[in-house]
Amino acid sequence: MASIFTKIVNGEIPCYKIAESEECFAFLDINPLARGHALVIPKKETDYIFDLDDDLYHTLFDFAKKVGKATESVIPCKRIGMIVFGLDVPHAHIHLIPINKPSEMSFSSPRVELTPKEFMDIAGEISRAFKKMYPGG
Repeated sequence: MASIFTKIVNGEIPCYKIAESEECFAFLDINPLARGHALVIPKKETDYIFDLDDDLYHTLFDFAKKVGKATESVIPCKRIGMIVFGLDVPHAHIHLIPINKPSEMSFSSPRVELTPKEFMDIAGEISRAFKKMYPGG
């Protein structure tokens, strides 16, 4: 059975898409720790990030770096924190979280509540920055 992330990539479930390449996909987390909290995934469904072949693993992290750079260009923060848990959805993914202090990376913290319009606006801002910074993807 396809993971929820595969269904998002296939357009079966809507998302707030930020960027896409031939092999990777980035979208906003719908239960964010911060404005701009994104998930970066390989399109190929693989449960465990260390089971990705080396080329796709490097491609995923390169893509995540670009998404992180685009995010920090439009979301005020000191850094983009990165976490790979891999336990909540059986599809490799990287969390990119705009942060100003380490405690903002805690998944036990309250989530930021955003309206659909706020999600769309944030995704649009990051997406435009991504396309401007990386016109070829």
